[in-house]
Amino acid sequence: MINPQPPDALEMTRPDYDGGGILNLMSSIIQARGGRSDAPSLRDLPTDELARATNLILLVIDGLGADWLDKRSPDGILSRARRATLTSVFPSTTAAAIPTFLTGEAPSAHGLTGWHTYLGELGCVMTVLPGTPRFGGVPYRQAGIDPVKLFGTTPVSDRIATRSILVSPAHIARSDFNRAHLGRGELVTFKGLRDMFTRTAGVLRGWGRRRREPKYLYLYWPRLDAIGHEQGMESPAAQAHLHEIEQEIAAFMQEIADTDSLLLVSADHGQLDIRPADAIDLADHPELETHLLLPLCGEPRAAFCYLRSGHAEAFRDYCNDVLADRVELVASEQLVEEGFFGTGRQHPRFMERVGDACLLPKGNNVVRQWLPFEEPHRQIGVHGGLSDAELRVPLCLLRT
Repeated sequence: MINPQPPDALEMTRPDYDGGGILNLMSSIIQARGGRSDAPSLRDLPTDELARATNLILLVIDGLGADWLDKRSPDGILSRARRATLTSVFPSTTAAAIPTFLTGEAPSAHGLTGWHTYLGELGCVMTVLPGTPRFGGVPYRQAGIDPVKLFGTTPVSDRIATRSILVSPAHIARSDFNRAHLGRGELVTFKGLRDMFTRTAGVLRGWGRRRREPKYLYLYWPRLDAIGHEQGMESPAAQAHLHEIEQEIAAFMQEIADTDSLLLVSADHGQLDIRPADAIDLADHPELETHLLLPLCGEPRAAFCYLRSGHAEAFRDYCNDVLADRVELVASEQLVEEGFFGTGRQHPRFMERVGDACLLPKGNNVVRQWLPFEEPHRQIGVHGGLSDAELRVPLCLLRT
């Protein structure tokens, strides 16, 4: 086994699940809409303040880090509306954080731990959001798998007492993953940023009693994250897109001025930009690969390692000798025990999904492993780790 680090060796930024994270934001939203949550509510936002609004709207902007927003738009509409800085979950990635937004559960409870998650009940490493095995193939339902039973979670829409609407990009809205987390909620699809707000305004305006009834709307916007991956968060394209988002938010708030709405804006994670030299390619470390039973799982900024029997000591020695200046090797069990994935209820198969050890790259490093049929590609903006740039996200409030 990988020996645990002494407690003082894990003095790193951690997700806040006790009142200052996106988990707690969801707990407050659930309670404000008449539901029950076991997680603490958000300390910086009284639940009563949320409950008073007829329409409670959460907009999740994928990739919008708090520190990046501070730097790129210190006087913009979002910074002016900033109520708090929250932490994401660990790993700080869409595949772990979006399930928290959709279920109100920490990763330790919903059980999804990264873009590549080993699902022992299926016997393979899955790309959990597209729902296909890493080696390729068809999504869950086409393979005869019921994703509702597979995930086994309760969507937010089934935990609250009011009408719930998910406003989702058309190209992913009806994916197996989204359908499994829809529950009793209604689905509204859109194409493009302006269309997202137009369709949301249409729901808010409604007719008769439907207009006046309390509602919860969840909006998801993915484009900023995609720009960060492709061009970097320090690129002109990312800056321009933030300006576009803020313009559309301002127009939207004017459009819904008489609807008694509260718009919350947050994110699943932030990003940091890396250089080619920051990438650790396992092809350059064949000895390390010989110790692995499965391909690396999780994320390039938080890679879960499944080790061959009897190889733990050699694996640890290689990491500590050859890669000591670039990665931190931590026993996955220690990360679980110290609450990096959440506290309280644990998914029954959670330990299967974090492997034996976690490689946490230091600085801006990432660790990647390309399978024989995969075409290596470079991402400039990355996330998944425990840096402030990745973990800290804003919470902004705008009222009508």
